[in-house]
Amino acid sequence: MHYHKYAAELLGTFTLTLVVWLSVTLDVPFATPMAAALTLGLFVYTVGGISGSHLNPAVTIGMLSVNKIKTNDAVMYIVCQLAGAVLAMTVARMMSGQMAPLAYATTLSSGVAEAIGAFFLAFAVMSATMQKVQPAAAGLVVGGSLLLGVYIAFPFSNAILNPAVALGVNAFGRMEIFGPIVGAVCGAWARKSLDGK
Repeated sequence: MHYHKYAAELLGTFTLTLVVWLSVTLDVPFATPMAAALTLGLFVYTVGGISGSHLNPAVTIGMLSVNKIKTNDAVMYIVCQLAGAVLAMTVARMMSGQMAPLAYATTLSSGVAEAIGAFFLAFAVMSATMQKVQPAAAGLVVGGSLLLGVYIAFPFSNAILNPAVALGVNAFGRMEIFGPIVGAVCGAWARKSLDGK
């Protein structure tokens, strides 16, 4: 078993969730989309070579759908991602005594928005996985694609694009779960199809 991969996913998702939680709850003077994109980009550089730096169950499922990760690894990734998010929520609440102010979305448009945003994120992750992005630019491409996805989704949803982070910031609803999963699967397949593979 390659436990270092799972530890990387837990640590990365913990950090990403904590950053988003602090930003939306305590009004940290740095825009949440930028903070999330920067965090994801940094983890692509620091642990991308270990786990691929998914930090997102939807991305993991997208990669599984195109056979870029084994089923047992995908299951463990998702378990560790959710555990990291819950740990971040617990730590943040202990430190601040507050709960994240977000609530889950209920409209179809919010689910579609989450799917579209996650599409672009998974499209970028798949490009990096296929080595169609220079390693030196991988963090910029993946982090930038998260930022793009968030800005597209934000007018219609919480623009979380990540079921684990949604769990950690008190916005764990059907649209935040299934929207990103559908979008990530479509994004992974779209990028794969462009190469005819």
